[in-house]
Amino acid sequence: MTNIDEDLVESLIAEQFPQWSGLPVAQALPGGWDNRTFRLGDDLSVRLPSSSAYVLQVEKEQRWLPVLAPRLPLAIPEPVGIGHPADRFPHPWSVYRWLPGRPPETALIERDPMFAASLGEFLAALERVDAQDGPAPGVHNFFRGDSPAVYADETLSAIEVLGATIDASAVREVWEAAVETRWQGEPVWFHGDVSEGNLLVDEDGRLSAVIDFGTSGIGDPVCDLVIGVVTMRGAARQAFREHRALGADAWARARGWAMWKALVVAAGSAGSHSPESEARKARAAIDAIIEDHRMAQRGEV
Repeated sequence: MTNIDEDLVESLIAEQFPQWSGLPVAQALPGGWDNRTFRLGDDLSVRLPSSSAYVLQVEKEQRWLPVLAPRLPLAIPEPVGIGHPADRFPHPWSVYRWLPGRPPETALIERDPMFAASLGEFLAALERVDAQDGPAPGVHNFFRGDSPAVYADETLSAIEVLGATIDASAVREVWEAAVETRWQGEPVWFHGDVSEGNLLVDEDGRLSAVIDFGTSGIGDPVCDLVIGVVTMRGAARQAFREHRALGADAWARARGWAMWKALVVAAGSAGSHSPESEARKARAAIDAIIEDHRMAQRGEV
């Protein structure tokens, strides 16, 4: 396995982009799992897929990010170069403009209705972008945009593995509600991984940019609602839902996407980059998803 570090990035830049050779390279923190990100000088960043599973995302982002950017109310990554496979690194990779900002604190996502509204507005604007010829669900984004039923086998297997350590009856109820319906509209754009690490805020805590469109595509946008199920609370949750304006079936499918991910992480089947802390977070997410489902049944959301 290739060691993706500053030395590798410096070598690739020197070979393929000599105009930027000599600029300092530093790993961005958090550096990411699917891709590794490095800052290049003051104004650029380098993004390299960590394995072949993420290679298709490179050309997708290069193709579509410039199309999406002018139609969105917040900054997104701007590609300025694409690197090619080399002796030391077998995959294509990208150079982007550096986007300033920092990931939001969890408390901000949980409770701030202005942040939630801004995120909701961004996702609504993304959905309005013309989806003609956009990337349909597939291997490139692990089938986001399809029905959560594509991961039925993984989900049901994880339920069996976790056994009595979870409320299996409630989890199955959430899952069955999620796979009962399908998206009935035309395919629309979605981000695919709206999470704390892919959002940036400015010095005042205002949402300023959305990054990492590797799992983006067109289809059912409910995977982008997961943050409103698992993380947001109270007025923030309400503000987000008001700006998303999607029906009860959509939120049921969103709970299904959230449940699939939480279950596979909690069961330890999501790969070697899921430490114990992530498993604990996943178990907390399972409880939050069940509670969201019950609130929906009571008409409280």
